[in-house]
Amino acid sequence: MDTKQKRIRVLMFPWLAHGHISSFLELAKKLMNQNLYIYFCSTATNLDSIKPKISPNHSLSIQFIEFKLPLLPELPSYHDTTKGLPTHLLNALFKAVEMSGDGFATILKTHNPDLLIYDLHQPWAPTLASSLNIPAIFFYTASAAGPFFAFHAWKKLKREEFPSPEFYINDYFMPTKSSRNEFGRTPPDSSNTEKIFQPFKHSLDIILVKKFNNNNVCFVNIIIVPTGPLVRDAIEEHHENEKEILEWLTKKRKASTVFVSFESEYYLSNKEREAIAEGLELIEVNFIWVLRFPVGDKDKPKLEEALPEGYLERIGERGLMVEDWAPQAKILQHSSIGGFVSHCGWSSVMESLKFGVPIIAMPMRMHIDQPWNARLVQDVGVGVEVKRGKDGSIEREEIVKVIKQVVGEKDGENIRNKAREMSNNIKIKRDEEMDEVVQEFNQILHKAGLKVHDKKVNV
Repeated sequence: MDTKQKRIRVLMFPWLAHGHISSFLELAKKLMNQNLYIYFCSTATNLDSIKPKISPNHSLSIQFIEFKLPLLPELPSYHDTTKGLPTHLLNALFKAVEMSGDGFATILKTHNPDLLIYDLHQPWAPTLASSLNIPAIFFYTASAAGPFFAFHAWKKLKREEFPSPEFYINDYFMPTKSSRNEFGRTPPDSSNTEKIFQPFKHSLDIILVKKFNNNNVCFVNIIIVPTGPLVRDAIEEHHENEKEILEWLTKKRKASTVFVSFESEYYLSNKEREAIAEGLELIEVNFIWVLRFPVGDKDKPKLEEALPEGYLERIGERGLMVEDWAPQAKILQHSSIGGFVSHCGWSSVMESLKFGVPIIAMPMRMHIDQPWNARLVQDVGVGVEVKRGKDGSIEREEIVKVIKQVVGEKDGENIRNKAREMSNNIKIKRDEEMDEVVQEFNQILHKAGLKVHDKKVNV
């Protein structure tokens, strides 16, 4: 008898970006431990990248399903993921995904899951699932602050009416008629705003959000249920250059080094790269800096060409430059790391807090939750935001000031203590939130005559 037929079968359908996929994958592992069977659906490139991260035990309960995009003249077939995707092809990728409804419907009919968990950028997925009598739940992988404050910003755009003054963001990040939003499109009008919030409204009874407290709140008449931080264990992370990086870190004093890494789909402008390079040189702390460039970019510079002239020679052993990718979890958990210069994507915030590393917050314009995450980090006392100029520029002097405040000065001890306290709280809670998630699933699936087995799987 096929034992998986006795278990609730969940099809997970993340957006095609690393941060989304990694969050969905960690949630899949947690649900597997609760005796659920997982179909994990994504494109071939993404599946190839995560298959090595699955242990033999996990592979017994997580089945990978390939999601094929239609061929478009403007989108090379190898660009079926946002990783390394040139910015000008983002719209083409969105278009391809939006045209994939028929293929996804076939996947639903073939595997007939009991439940669909979908992501922000596939608002059509729950409608397809509903047509097949499959309950659908939205998993929002960013911070809960994002949709609340984004909705207010799009509706009001007035500072004095913002619901919480300390969370009001720099004008540079506010949507205006002449600005562009996170995916290179114009900001939404009222009809587009409605479309953006469709994933929230189509979710059945609950929304899953990656946070680590049990204070459930209500948004568009749906209960938000926390999943916990969903941070991958560092021991599961492997990278070809990790030995070199960790050996370099081991030679540094405790908490003497900052880790500098921005979103995997964000590419620094020349001005941003120059300001960060000069700031790190002036502060005279040890640092690991991960630099990324678009895949297949004909104009991609060599590493030394992308930095100020003579930079690598001047920083010497004080800095380690890494191109493209680095084992972030292993770096953050290392005792030599004293701060994380981060774009404040929610996954990176969760990862930094899990390991008790204070954050030098430097949100970039690409993703809408980053500015609010930066303010949240500062408000709860686990980091400090690098303030931008009114024109959005990053100033090297501000970088120096904030790194000193977080890593180098006695005044930063409160921030470092708060980050350690947050880490301890996360460790204490462990997987408490997942028990509540499964209880919510039980309630939803009970309407369809199904019930999740209470017995957990030992892995």
